[in-house]
Amino acid sequence: MSSAVVPELPWLLPGALTRATPVARRTTRDWLVDGLAFLLALGWVLLAFGDSVGPAPEFALNAGPSWLNEVDLVVGLLTTAALWLRRRWPVALAVASLPLAVFSVTAAVALLIILFTVAVHRPFPVAAALVGAHLLVTPVYNQVRPDPALPFWAAMIWTASFLGGVLAWGMFVRARRQLVTSLRERAHRAEAEQQLRVAQARQLERTRIAREMHDVLAHRISLLSLHAGALEFRPDAPPEEVARAAGVIRASAHAALQDLREVIGVLRAEVGGAEVETPERPQPTLADVPALIGECRAAGVRVSTEDLVVEPATVPAAVGRSAYRIVQEGLTNARKHAPGAVVRVRLAGRPGDGLTVEIRNPWPVGEPPEPAIPGAGTGLVGIAERVTLAGGRLAYGRDLAGDFRLAAWLPWPA
Repeated sequence: MSSAVVPELPWLLPGALTRATPVARRTTRDWLVDGLAFLLALGWVLLAFGDSVGPAPEFALNAGPSWLNEVDLVVGLLTTAALWLRRRWPVALAVASLPLAVFSVTAAVALLIILFTVAVHRPFPVAAALVGAHLLVTPVYNQVRPDPALPFWAAMIWTASFLGGVLAWGMFVRARRQLVTSLRERAHRAEAEQQLRVAQARQLERTRIAREMHDVLAHRISLLSLHAGALEFRPDAPPEEVARAAGVIRASAHAALQDLREVIGVLRAEVGGAEVETPERPQPTLADVPALIGECRAAGVRVSTEDLVVEPATVPAAVGRSAYRIVQEGLTNARKHAPGAVVRVRLAGRPGDGLTVEIRNPWPVGEPPEPAIPGAGTGLVGIAERVTLAGGRLAYGRDLAGDFRLAAWLPWPA
């Protein structure tokens, strides 16, 4: 059934005479449910009327004046036809059909369907009030159309059981739909929050890289200022010193432009209102990877290393920092998800071929023996952003050998 809520009395709303009330279109499922409800109510109309005019009326479902049977047939057919409007005006139909509950037998099923619709689509106080109103007219109905097979109080209990069952069933369906809607909204919200966390992780990684480049740029520019000042205050310096200072200025300017180009690539958005912060300690490089592995070994992690880097002293500082962060993230993930496993770290590369960093550990079997280390799940996102900004490639996941593999290639110019 459609869950759209539409006012039952649109003519009472301001401006309703000048604009139409939007109504949700029925889905295929709605048409099937409405058709089944219509056929069920129509079948009861025909059954009840045929029983009341049969050859043995003393065995009729309900007794009463003979002329009332023809009126009841018309009322039952009209109420059954009104079921097609129950989605739009369930409360209005329940109120309008209340007088029919005084005498109509043929409209009984249609009335129950209308009350069920009210219980599904309207709050509990509204549904309970309408069910209570229909229950209050039950004594009058039993006086007008007494049941020859049941005494008065038995008929009252029977009718109250039907009305209570319809109300309970409708409230159950309503609660279940609200639960499904709530779970769907929570899933959408969790997905949106995860995307936001990923975006924040990327932005934080860009900011972190920009801070790392601060010291390098400051060093280049201060070197430029120093040599330019020397040329300004000593214009009569020997040509050899002028040429040497000019060469240093040219090399420093070229390196500063390269670093500045990396910073501009990181800072894609304009940042305003930045506060002065305490300078961070010097950032790690490739030469600090052995110390990092030593710290992990001291903490109990079994790490095997394979260093095949040719001329490691010539690795650019930015590439070395990225390699350090990749090894750090790989060892952290191994401690979190595969405690006790042997972690293999492999470094290889040469100028012109690039630097390859690979961390591999066996895939964990079963649950970890101790509580898992909590994490936000954005570490690999930040590493991927760092490698992409450096112009490299990153791959991670389970390989054909069944191990978890984190591998990155970083450009290393000749």
